[in-house]
Amino acid sequence: MIAQAHSATLAGIEALPIVVEVDLQGGATNFIMVGLPDKAVEESKERVRTAMANSDLPFPFGKIVCNLAPGDIRKEGPFLDLPIAAAILACQGRVPPSELEDCVIIGELGLDGRLRRIDGALSVALMAAERGFRRLLLPKGDAQEAAVVPGLQVYGLETLEDMVALLNGATDLRPETLAPAPDPEELDGGFDYADVKGQRHAIRALEIAAAGGHNVLMVGPPGSGKTMLARRLPTILPPLGLEESIEVTRIYSAAGQKNGRTGLLWERPFRSPHHSASHAAVVGGGKIPRPGEVSLAHKGVLFLDEMPEFDRTVLEALRQPLEDGVVTVARVHASLSFPAECILVGAMNPCPCGFKGYPEQKCVSNPATCSRYMLKISGPLMDRIDLHLTVPRLKPDELLAAPTGEPSAAIRQRVVAARRLQSQRLGPGRVNAKMTPREIRELVPLDDECKAFMRSVMSRLNLSARVFDRILKVARTIADLNGQQRVTKPCLSEAVQYRQTEL
Repeated sequence: MIAQAHSATLAGIEALPIVVEVDLQGGATNFIMVGLPDKAVEESKERVRTAMANSDLPFPFGKIVCNLAPGDIRKEGPFLDLPIAAAILACQGRVPPSELEDCVIIGELGLDGRLRRIDGALSVALMAAERGFRRLLLPKGDAQEAAVVPGLQVYGLETLEDMVALLNGATDLRPETLAPAPDPEELDGGFDYADVKGQRHAIRALEIAAAGGHNVLMVGPPGSGKTMLARRLPTILPPLGLEESIEVTRIYSAAGQKNGRTGLLWERPFRSPHHSASHAAVVGGGKIPRPGEVSLAHKGVLFLDEMPEFDRTVLEALRQPLEDGVVTVARVHASLSFPAECILVGAMNPCPCGFKGYPEQKCVSNPATCSRYMLKISGPLMDRIDLHLTVPRLKPDELLAAPTGEPSAAIRQRVVAARRLQSQRLGPGRVNAKMTPREIRELVPLDDECKAFMRSVMSRLNLSARVFDRILKVARTIADLNGQQRVTKPCLSEAVQYRQTEL
C-alpha cells in the first residue's frame, strides 16, 4: 500500500513543497529513503521508529520505501519526521489517508514522541495557503507564528499521538488564533532618547534618518555616545505593521534566530555585528545559504561600530543591499535572494587613536596613518550614506547636568507623520531614501533661489551626481518633518551640512 503526506523544505527563506510517499512491502525488515535526503533527514528513520514505539504505535515489519518528491531538490533538516510518520501510519490504516490530502505536516520528533520546534514555520504556512491547502499541522510552539496566514487552519501539536487523534477526529483541538499586536512602547527595551545628554544635533540627524530611511555615519572620539545614539534609533522608527512584521518574522524564523520567542516579532530589528564578522555572517551565504546580519536587520537598523575595522570586502558587499534592499547569494545549484531593506548606521573614530582634531587629548597617529584609516571606507560606499555626522565628546558641564533629550515617543510622532506624507506621495511603505532619479526630478522641484544655492554648493564642494541626488532626498525629508509642501533653501542648507565630515 502507498500513502502520501504533504510537507515542505526550506531554500533560504522560501518554503518548497515536498510530497512524502511511503510504500509498505513484505519481506525482510528494511527502511529505504530516497529523494536527495541529507544526513539529518536520513536519521529520521530512527527517530520515527523510536517515537512510534514509545507512543504505543507499533512500527510496521517488512520493507519500507520512503520517497521525498521531487527528487531533484535537496532535503535538509529534521523537519520531515512528522510527515514520514503520518504516511507510515496511513499505510497501516491507523489514520485515514484522505485526511492527509488537504493538509501540510511538518515537525521534528523526539524519541518520546514529543514534537520539537522548527525553523521557517511562517514560510511553510505561506506556501501552504498559496497552494490551496486547508490545514497545517506543526509543533505547538510554532503555531502562533503560522496562525497569521489567513484562510489556513493551523493546529499546534505537542505529541505524535495528538496528530493521530486529530486526523481521526478524536480530539477537541481547535485551530490557533492570532494574538494582538503589543503596545509599541512595550517593545523599546528601556531605551529612550530622553536619557541622552547633549548631542541635540546628532539626535536631529537621526530623526531625519528615521523619517526618510537614510543611512548615517557618525564620526567622533571614543566615549562620545555614538553607540548610545544608534541603539535608540529603533525607538523612533514607526511601529511595524502586520505585513512588515510578517516579513521580519519570516527571516528570523528561517534563520533559526527567534531564540525561543513565539508568535510574530513586532519590534524593529537592531543588529550590531562585531567587526571581525565574516562576509557570510554579515551579507549572507554559507554552504547552506542563510540570511546574514544585513537581512536580519530588515525593516530595522544595522549598526556597524568601528566601521573601518570591518573587512573591506564585507563593506563593499553592502553596496548592493543598501541600494536595492535585496541580497543575492549565488551558489552552484541555486541563486537565493534575501530582503535587506534597513537603515545602516556606521560609527568610527576620526583616526586610529581616536582623537584627531580634538584638543582635549593629543592625537598620536601620523597623517599617513590617519589617511589610510579614513580610506578604508571607499568613496562609492560613502556616497550611499546620506548623513555624515561629527559627534564630539560632551563637556564636563553637560555630563554633570540632567539628561536633556526629547522623549523617543514625541520624536516618533513626527517621524510617523513624515512617513505618512511619503506614503501618500510615493506609495505604501516607500520612503524618500528610495526615490528614483525620475521621482526626485518630479517630486523635489527647486525654485530659482534653491537652484542658485545648489549650483554654488556643487561647484564649491565638487560633489558627485549621486551625492547631489542624496542631498535632495534628505532635504525632502526635512521638509516633510517640517510639514512643508516644497523644499526650501533652509531645508537644502541643513541637508548640505550633513555632508561636511567627508570633505
